[in-house]
Amino acid sequence: MHTFRRIVGVVLIVTAVVVAVHTVIEPLYYASTEASPYSPHWSKINLLTVLAVVLGVIFSYIRKRSVDREGRNAPVTREFLAANTLFYGFLFIGILFFWNWFNLLSPAFTAVGMDTVSLAWIIIDAGLPLLAGAMGISLLCGNGDG
Repeated sequence: MHTFRRIVGVVLIVTAVVVAVHTVIEPLYYASTEASPYSPHWSKINLLTVLAVVLGVIFSYIRKRSVDREGRNAPVTREFLAANTLFYGFLFIGILFFWNWFNLLSPAFTAVGMDTVSLAWIIIDAGLPLLAGAMGISLLCGNGDG
């Protein structure tokens, strides 16, 4: 299981780097238009993001569960804050991501405007690298064992 955690850690770190770098460099090579506001590379990156969100939720839940075993009256520690921040952060980014991704895949969904969709992508693209990078480093270092 230890080797698997390290592999997941590497996947999360690679995804974090890919999303962060592409978010920053996309405006340098791709001119957005009303008809095509996003680079076609996002369709591939979104598959990596799905994997990162699912793995992040699973492994941050395992980490959170191990911290919660100490009971309700345990003091608030750095590990408690890190585990809860990662778990609820991945849930937040996951909800936003899947809502936005399904919106992107279904042109019939018009409940919100493009400005709202773009803002959600900005939040996802800024938050996911931080969460996935932190969780990946934690798994590589052997922390978060449940």
